[in-house]
Amino acid sequence: MKRHLSIITLVMVTILFGCTSKGNAPEKEGEKARNDIPIDTALRTRLEEFGSKPRPEGKFAFHVYDITADKPVYGVNDTLALPSASCMKLLSGIAGLHLLGCDYHYWTAIFMRGNVQQDGTLKGDLAFKAGLDPQLLAPDLNEFAKAVRKKGVRRVGGKVYVDLTLKEPVRSEEHWYPWDLTFSKYGLFYKGADKVTKALKASLRGQGISVADSQMVMRPTTKDFRCLYVSRRQIEDVIKRMWKNSSNTQATAMLYTIGNKVNPKGNPVSSGVDYLRKFVAEELALTDSSLVIHDGCGLCTHNRLSPIALTSVLRYGYEDPKIRKMLERNLAVAGVDGTLAREMTGSLTRGKIRAKTGTLSHPYGISSLAGLCEGDNGHILAFAIMDSEMSVLDARVLQRRLCEALVKPATKKK
Repeated sequence: MKRHLSIITLVMVTILFGCTSKGNAPEKEGEKARNDIPIDTALRTRLEEFGSKPRPEGKFAFHVYDITADKPVYGVNDTLALPSASCMKLLSGIAGLHLLGCDYHYWTAIFMRGNVQQDGTLKGDLAFKAGLDPQLLAPDLNEFAKAVRKKGVRRVGGKVYVDLTLKEPVRSEEHWYPWDLTFSKYGLFYKGADKVTKALKASLRGQGISVADSQMVMRPTTKDFRCLYVSRRQIEDVIKRMWKNSSNTQATAMLYTIGNKVNPKGNPVSSGVDYLRKFVAEELALTDSSLVIHDGCGLCTHNRLSPIALTSVLRYGYEDPKIRKMLERNLAVAGVDGTLAREMTGSLTRGKIRAKTGTLSHPYGISSLAGLCEGDNGHILAFAIMDSEMSVLDARVLQRRLCEALVKPATKKK
């Protein structure tokens, strides 16, 4: 009988400890659940005061989120969808990095097949294959022509294949104001097949390689070509100009890259916009129908994001270690560089705010600012402030005051 009781007791103890180990194991020493981390109540008080103070007429909204504590801190009208201007570039940039990867490279190459005869005639063909590198310009094609010249080619006996991802030039999107974008600043591959072909011919001829107009043909590159030269560009080069310098051309190129990735045979703009909408709904879990996405750069006056949408984008990016580094390196720094070089230059904010600016003067008074900073308690904060229908100068004063409230040291009690 005693033996049976011992066995039963042993079984019960085993079951008890087995259940504990599955779902109720104690946290490791030194660990603390993220939701147990408190927010800075002094910061919340400062934000409440900022939000309640008199301000210029116009639409106004902001939201602050404590990433470290994983809790919202405070906001005013933070679900109100307002024109985002260039803060849209945060969405297209982070969505693009998520889709393509932070190690993505744009690449361009020139190939050859056949043999070079003693007189320098290529008894065969060349092939120039171009992706969507938005920073490659016509003079850069000289390097490709030099690679052909080094192989001893003086004349092309066959054809020169021009293999392009994008054949039609970029055009103004609906609701863009024509003076907001200088199309001459686009990279060569966004200006259409005719200009690429013309630039390639000029580079080949400039290196003393004879090629007739009739030899230039639009055809895909086949596997029997061998590569002579490859140019690669990191995606971070594009992200930097998008965020730090607010380049509309680079952001539009990012949208084309996204669209071509998800649907190579479709329209890159509509495919890219569809992906951004899907990213917002599925990755950010934001299904508010008032959020509107028309492009990737923010020039469209019909774009609508909310402060919570922008802080959600920032939080999503910050949670990915590789995207986080991109944000830290490539957002403009207050009083230091980029579009914030001359903003918030005071000692309280200089060097402490990393953010994306957004400004449209058509229609009247659209200005936004969204980014990251470290609070007085060492927590990482994501913030977004959006203003419209008010003077941009007034909006920037509000942006500065918000940022000062975010980084202001707590008042020490005597």
